Amino acid sequence: MSTLLKELTMLDGIPANEKEVRKYMANRVAGLGTISYDGLGSILVEKKGTKDDVRVMVAGHMDEIGFIVTEITKEGYVKFIPAGGWWGHVVLSQQFQITTREGKKIRAVTGSKPPHILEAEERKKVVDLKDMYLDLGVSSKEEVTALGITIGDMITPYIEYTPLNNHKYLLSKAFDNRIGIALAIEVLEHLQSHDHPNTYFGVGTVQEEVGLRGAQTAAYAVSPDIGIALDVTIAHDYPGGTQETKLGAGPCLMVYDSSMVGHVALRQYAETLANELKIPYQLSYLKAGGTDAGRIHTNQAGCPSIAVCLPCRYLHSHTSVIHEDDYDNAVKLVCELIKRLDHKTVQEITFD
Repeated sequence: MSTLLKELTMLDGIPANEKEVRKYMANRVAGLGTISYDGLGSILVEKKGTKDDVRVMVAGHMDEIGFIVTEITKEGYVKFIPAGGWWGHVVLSQQFQITTREGKKIRAVTGSKPPHILEAEERKKVVDLKDMYLDLGVSSKEEVTALGITIGDMITPYIEYTPLNNHKYLLSKAFDNRIGIALAIEVLEHLQSHDHPNTYFGVGTVQEEVGLRGAQTAAYAVSPDIGIALDVTIAHDYPGGTQETKLGAGPCLMVYDSSMVGHVALRQYAETLANELKIPYQLSYLKAGGTDAGRIHTNQAGCPSIAVCLPCRYLHSHTSVIHEDDYDNAVKLVCELIKRLDHKTVQEITFD
């Protein structure tokens, strides 16, 4: 797992610029299923089982939050707009990477007005993204353009993937949501040596961070009978947190988020299966934020859908932390769901 997840998180791919991740996934799954694409760039990998009357879509989104270059100042600073949800506090004094259209990687650091010269009221506020800039360590616009940087280029966080002091705690950028891509790949690899009574679609979607857009087009292409979104959710095990979700306590089955009220019968089926197999899990909800299941479940005539999410600390920052056991148990749970979702079971979940 660690090599796969490390390689995926170190790739760069913001909404509408997921090419690096898409190519990696296509190369990794070559020969394991039939590969196709939708018109927005989501990748669909189809693996037929012993029967083909049930279509199960398992989706993770390829994009991570980042920025887009909008301006190069005459002094050589780069201004930007967000692609996805950022909080100003976690952006300041961080390293970022600009990817040029030729694929060159340019390192930079975020800056803003120094605190020494801020007015008292300014100190109380989160610095607005529009007041920040990227410092490339150059002194003119000409130097920036000579590097190949142009308006519209992708900006992504830069940090090295690394296990922490307990090696099961993993630190990286882009766990949201290279975790989902890694899980979809691992499930596909597992199914190569196990029968399943359905057609499995492992999907890498685009543009989730700006409105679940790729999930909508990919679901239309797949026309699933069951939808499973793979993503991350908030770990509440920080000092003063509610402790309702914790790292190492299992993947989370989402009860509710702003994009979907989770399908009750499908969630209960997953709970029953996890209890039977002694796979630890947690129940979670989000008051704000959603997953690709929010678009999958309303596709065409609709289909029962669920989000299986790993608890994650410090979401939407450079320094997200997950637990290896949660990842491994998510793989087990999704694999078992795929192996048991036959026609009769799906009919009961959908209509009983």
